[in-house]
Amino acid sequence: MQVPLYAFCTLAALCQPISFAIPGPQNQADTPPAKVDPKQDEAAALKACVQAVLAGIRPIAATRDVRFEGKVSEANFLCRGGEKSLQFRLTPWVDWQQYWGTGDMSSLPTGFLSDKLPTQRGVNGALIDLEFQRIELIKFNLFDNTGTYQNFISGSNGVNGPAIKVWPEMRLPKTDPNYAAVGGDGTQICKGELVRGRTLTGICNDVKNPLMGSNGTPFARNVEFDTAFPDRGANEYTRNRHGGRLSLLEPDPQVISRTLFTRAQSTPDTCKAGFGLANNSADANCDYQKAPFFNVLAAYWIQFMTHDWFSHMEDGHNATTYMDVGCKTKLVNNVEVPLTPEDVQQLGCRPADQVDKTLVDQDTAPSTFKVGDKTYMARAATTFANTNTAWWDGSQIYGFDDESVKRVKRDPADPAKLLLQPLLNTPNADPVTAGYLPVLQPTDPQQPQWAGQESVGFPDNWTIGLSFLHNLFVREHNSFVVEFRRQAALTPNKDSGLRDPANPKRVIHYKDVTPDELFTAARLVVAAEIAKIHTIEWTPQLLYNEPLYKGMNANWDGLLGTGDPDVSKALSDIVTRNFGKSKDAAKATQWYSVFASGPGIFGLGSKAPHYDITKAESINGGVNHFGSPFNFPEEFVSVYRLHPLIPDLIEYRDLSKDPNQIVEKVAVINTFEGKATDAMHTGGMANWGLSLGRQRLGILTLHNHPQFMQNILLPRLDSPTKQIDLAALDIIRDREHGVPRFNEFRRQYGLRQLTSYDDFMDKSLALDSPAHKQQQQAVDQLRQLYGTHVCDASKIITDAQVNEDKTPINDCLGHPNGSVVDNIEDVDTVVGYLAEFTRPHGFAISETQFVVFILNASRRLFSDRFFTSSFRPEFYTQMGVDWVNNNGPGPAQIEKGSPNGHVQPVSPLKRILIRNIPELKPELDPVINAFDPWARDRGQYYSLEWKPRPGAEGDPAFKQ
Repeated sequence: MQVPLYAFCTLAALCQPISFAIPGPQNQADTPPAKVDPKQDEAAALKACVQAVLAGIRPIAATRDVRFEGKVSEANFLCRGGEKSLQFRLTPWVDWQQYWGTGDMSSLPTGFLSDKLPTQRGVNGALIDLEFQRIELIKFNLFDNTGTYQNFISGSNGVNGPAIKVWPEMRLPKTDPNYAAVGGDGTQICKGELVRGRTLTGICNDVKNPLMGSNGTPFARNVEFDTAFPDRGANEYTRNRHGGRLSLLEPDPQVISRTLFTRAQSTPDTCKAGFGLANNSADANCDYQKAPFFNVLAAYWIQFMTHDWFSHMEDGHNATTYMDVGCKTKLVNNVEVPLTPEDVQQLGCRPADQVDKTLVDQDTAPSTFKVGDKTYMARAATTFANTNTAWWDGSQIYGFDDESVKRVKRDPADPAKLLLQPLLNTPNADPVTAGYLPVLQPTDPQQPQWAGQESVGFPDNWTIGLSFLHNLFVREHNSFVVEFRRQAALTPNKDSGLRDPANPKRVIHYKDVTPDELFTAARLVVAAEIAKIHTIEWTPQLLYNEPLYKGMNANWDGLLGTGDPDVSKALSDIVTRNFGKSKDAAKATQWYSVFASGPGIFGLGSKAPHYDITKAESINGGVNHFGSPFNFPEEFVSVYRLHPLIPDLIEYRDLSKDPNQIVEKVAVINTFEGKATDAMHTGGMANWGLSLGRQRLGILTLHNHPQFMQNILLPRLDSPTKQIDLAALDIIRDREHGVPRFNEFRRQYGLRQLTSYDDFMDKSLALDSPAHKQQQQAVDQLRQLYGTHVCDASKIITDAQVNEDKTPINDCLGHPNGSVVDNIEDVDTVVGYLAEFTRPHGFAISETQFVVFILNASRRLFSDRFFTSSFRPEFYTQMGVDWVNNNGPGPAQIEKGSPNGHVQPVSPLKRILIRNIPELKPELDPVINAFDPWARDRGQYYSLEWKPRPGAEGDPAFKQ
């Protein structure tokens, strides 16, 4: 059979990667290569495509030490990116970022016979690389802490571990009030009212595993249990890797914070350490490194999300015991020595700071089991409970336990709605679009620091951004209820689509839907909208390039059948060319992530022709947990430590006057907790939306933490200073929770390790460029903080990866035995990912953070039946299903033009903002993605240029 050359865009992407030695010190070129003749480049690329196809198809790794690391063969690289891409092959960073079409206009090929085909090869190749990573992440990185891990490894009752779907550990305990309702001592199956919507505590999302994802269940891990808690030196690999250099306070967290994280200020007197000037003067200025393609609304969005996903605290409290948080020692000649008073003064840290320890779930010695020649731990040495529900269920709005739900106020005039109250000066205003959340009352469950805040399910760490987003989505909840009521008035006898499992044949007409049923459906709709916004709107702006736009939309809409045809073809080939669409249980589970026979994530299993709401097989049929019960892992919490996103000052604007004018600069610290309520009521939703939407957020990099965060006053702390350095606390919490240090963290996730601090530097920069000099300074500081040692090649440091010749990786990391090498193994994970100066185009996060997201962002969709087999009118109502699919009432609205080459619907958040804050419509009309700074011209093909769109030329933000 003859294969046309254009077919190589898919076929070449499947071929075997070249084996790589773990490189030693790099002598990579620091300037781009000379220009390549397009015709020669095209000929070489096509020849490489042929070579790649002939080399054979890449298999999925059988063992974790030889997994795909995002590095491909020279032939594949040349086929997908041409000659210019090859200079980056020996760096530790993933290859796909150098492929054609994965950046801005400069990444598009020119001068070829067809520029489209190389671009297609590049983008499809990137998508396939990402999917191979996800498949192997699902295979190698699921470690449950609830007692199921032994069966995951060994199997149970003749079923392979990854194919197990029901676990006795996921039964409700006798102490649960719903114990009898799900079956008590017998087979537990959720039914009746427990399956109709999202439950308060998160039980019964999986009807056969009632406890899964509910509040109080332990955080999972994505790393091998014996790799966690490296400071304890529990095994030989860890001891060899770190050489006894680590402890909870070594290297010192506050010293790291003040040296590597602090934002330098050109005019300290106008910043005042992040507190700004009196009366919110617009003359204030706090310097920060800004991302041109992401706004402050996006920063608060992720705080809004994490409040829904996880918490180590119980209603604002940790444990009653306290610990020091550093400002004690520094490294001098590779020895930790006490800080002098002069050192403390120069650094600006505080030796007396203390913080409450994290609440521990289990800390007894875990049991072990043996399979073959290997001994496994049954769980991590210490576990911590997720006190929130792990589902994407809007729990930050609706509550997650018996205490938090008391703060959720329903409207007594219509219990289907949440309570909103117009401000005193707007008595005749629309109750939805002019309403605001009520304030916590003395009888509400609350901590003293929450006094004066708005009343919501999760009120901790409250900010003006959280106030804005909570008010917005409570308005959206009520908007759905109002529209449903309107439709019920027009067609009272029409079938709403809703069904009661106790009486499934009874048609529930619009007029018959009770307030409680409508409230439950509205919550489902709002939670689904939030998940959709995060998947297809926030993430593609966070990761602003073509592969991620295609990948995330396919992730939501469906990889096969309903999704992007390029994605469908590429991923279908992965399946069929390995072993076909197998019906074998283990293989079907392994390949579930590419959906060999399913319609996609959202709606998976929901189109079954004989759906029966009374049958667990129908209700639960679309989910897959890959043999491991769903919960968030500690490592997921770690990569969402994103404090550099927040500016010190918010550039406040007045929509009714001139949106281009910054009228005040409001210190973020002055909008915390109860202060947010007055700020919101005084400024109004429209003005805060405008302000958060127009301003750029901070880049996730070193030397970019807000100064006020290093000096936060927390009166709740029972400590001498009652202050804390949040940047240092990020490091402390990761160490306390047992997150591996950066290099082993990367190995555990199947990424290439670094061999020195110098590997952090961006090899594309000219040696005399300012950026290169800044990065070199950061590398010098890393060496100062973490130090060096004389390496010993006899010490094996990991079993997660091996060298090219299959020999184990040792302490010298490819350097000669006895060399002085960097303590790269000791670098904290949060420090490492902020130091990643080499990133794919448009990535606001590092590739290390992203790979954690690849796994867990997918699982929280795969595992949730309300995004799969229970995304149906029986639960959402027909209006609810249509509302989620079309981003609001009525048919989908199509965006003007073809942004980045795509015809796309008006995005969900844009429609929600216009629907619930109609004053913003003129401002938002030209906006494509609500997380892109609203006044920025998006330019051509994923431009990161900071220039104004028409009408915003007078905005001073573009003159800075």
